[in-house]
Amino acid sequence: MLLAIDVGNTNSVFAIHDGRRFQGEWRIATDVKRTADEYFVWLRQLMDHIGLKPSQIDDVVLSSTAAGTVFNLRVLADKYFRCRPIVVGKPECKIGIEVRVEPHVRVGADRLVNTVSAFHTYGGDLIVVDFGTATTFDVVAEDGAYEGGIIAPGVNLSLKALQGAAAALPEIDVTQPERVIGKETVACMQSGIYWGYVSMIEGLCRRIMDERGKKMKVIATGGLSPLFARGTDVIDEVDDSLTLRGLVTIRDLNTTDTKETV
Repeated sequence: MLLAIDVGNTNSVFAIHDGRRFQGEWRIATDVKRTADEYFVWLRQLMDHIGLKPSQIDDVVLSSTAAGTVFNLRVLADKYFRCRPIVVGKPECKIGIEVRVEPHVRVGADRLVNTVSAFHTYGGDLIVVDFGTATTFDVVAEDGAYEGGIIAPGVNLSLKALQGAAAALPEIDVTQPERVIGKETVACMQSGIYWGYVSMIEGLCRRIMDERGKKMKVIATGGLSPLFARGTDVIDEVDDSLTLRGLVTIRDLNTTDTKETV
């Protein structure tokens, strides 16, 4: 079985794949101080809950946007699962696509994984919108190459900045308001956040397509993607498991050659 680990700036997702489907998926707050032993105690309890044993894990694949977490996750794989993890972004890790950016520019591992997964699932000429700590727009070429994108502040990050800078404003949930024009403070804030981001998504996707001179399929992923997809027809697909499936694909790319030569 495969342990796939997707470390984001805010949360980290651990998922176990049996070769056909995901058997379990769990989320924990990202913390660069968390040790391998702490990860294992937490993970073992969750695996026990669904009847899985650590000895069943024979591969680990890891993508991280928080560089400080990689060392302890490598130790986790080595100490408790007796394997060397595949780390996306390392020179030895194959991803099966070309990365067409400026020389010496590092692309976030999560964005590469999403590109691999999106191309594998939907083909080329895509825009992948990921609603995470940042809201990212990534362009997938017709041949699957990563061709750059856009990084914008995330929804919750923008909301926290608004509340932090204006002491009189209350804390609110991100939700789709019934009206664009609010009649009181909470409704006004909800409209600004929700419809403001919908407009940003529509506007940036349109500008990307105009710049490339073609219609492109828009794939949304991340926790808030279903909510924002309800407010616009620019999003063609909502894919909550895009990143995790990409990690499975990358594991396969990096183990096929080894298995064929054994």
